[in-house]
Amino acid sequence: MTGLSITALEGIPEVYPGYDLAALIGDAASASPEGVRDGDIFVVTSKIVSKAEGRQVTADDREAAITRETVRLVASRPHPGGITRIVQHRLGLVLAAAGVDNSNTPDGTILLLPEDPDASARRLCLALRARFGAEVGVILSDTLGRPWREGQTDVAIGAAGLHVLLDYRGTADAHGNVLAVSAAAVADELAGAADLVKGKATGRPVALVRGQGHLVLTDLEAGGPAVTARHLVRPAENDMFRLGTDEAYSRGFAAGRASAADGGNSSVDGPHEAPSPESSESARTS
Repeated sequence: MTGLSITALEGIPEVYPGYDLAALIGDAASASPEGVRDGDIFVVTSKIVSKAEGRQVTADDREAAITRETVRLVASRPHPGGITRIVQHRLGLVLAAAGVDNSNTPDGTILLLPEDPDASARRLCLALRARFGAEVGVILSDTLGRPWREGQTDVAIGAAGLHVLLDYRGTADAHGNVLAVSAAAVADELAGAADLVKGKATGRPVALVRGQGHLVLTDLEAGGPAVTARHLVRPAENDMFRLGTDEAYSRGFAAGRASAADGGNSSVDGPHEAPSPESSESARTS
């Protein structure tokens, strides 16, 4: 690859439950001067998928919705308006408020993430391939914060028809050094790049990426496991930073107290749920 082009598609209207997204995106792509070619990749904001799939709930149900979408509390911090929760979502993603969002949605409503973003991407991919007779890929993107870094960027939460990860382990660089850990999260990189032209509040929720055709699969069934966004989620057992600071402190405090109580025989090995925000705070102040 020597160049990359990313074009935001115009003309996609406000999306409501039951809308045919593939038709809306296909019409916008047909009207674009770029057209659609083999190797093109559509990057679709997950919010319009959530809207089409009826994943809206009332804003009054926000905290309960976050709890329903959560499988594990990672970290929490109080703020003047309540408590910010960083959680592991049922899809495996670690993010704030379980991805429950009130941006780009009507007043009084909030959006949940799509039920199965990889399956949604696959349906879109199949429909767009059928319409244009072209081998294309689809990425569903959403905005996440990042450990150790300020700001947010879009990442892939759903994907179909393309490699999401390029694994360079075992290959050699220009100096003959064998790479041991390098793997490029290309689907995340494309999601972030596409957000530069889609924007956050411009009414352009889909971008067409051209120049990365080597990532696109001829056969949706081919390519091995690294062809869905779920493959980008790091398994918890490989995560060196599984808990937030307060939660890790609370667990260590509780483990030390239990160990002292039984003469040092307590063990805290194995998976545990993070404590509640209240228990974390009490451990801090004990």
